Amino acid sequence: MFGSFRMARAIAKKAMIPAKYGRIINIASMYGLVGNKVAPCSPYHAAKGGVVNMTRGLASEWGKYGINVNAICPGYFYSPLTKETLDSDFFQQNAQTMIPLSRYGNEGELDTAALFLSSPASSYVTGVILPVDGGYTAM
Repeated sequence: MFGSFRMARAIAKKAMIPAKYGRIINIASMYGLVGNKVAPCSPYHAAKGGVVNMTRGLASEWGKYGINVNAICPGYFYSPLTKETLDSDFFQQNAQTMIPLSRYGNEGELDTAALFLSSPASSYVTGVILPVDGGYTAM
């Protein structure tokens, strides 16, 4: 969380505030919005929850400078670090039970959220926490 804050503060101070324009997109996690008992990890939840609320705070403080601050909260996506875990029988069953779309995210499915939040189409969107999680946080 501190790295996200330091980066946002540095770029806002150097470029965005003087320009009276900017878009900051933080990456948190669906676990910044909910807890779980399948794979408990309270420190991770706390850190991602900090990013979520930092996003809201910065959006509130920096809107007057024309800076939009939002966060994307990914759910389960395949990566080299997650593939083995997500392919396990336990997690495959978990996906069927806990994710309304009954699958993990595919490559490119986070990109559209970032494109929207960085585009003129989101000019009146700030302080939004956007889960891209197949509906996990809806349950």
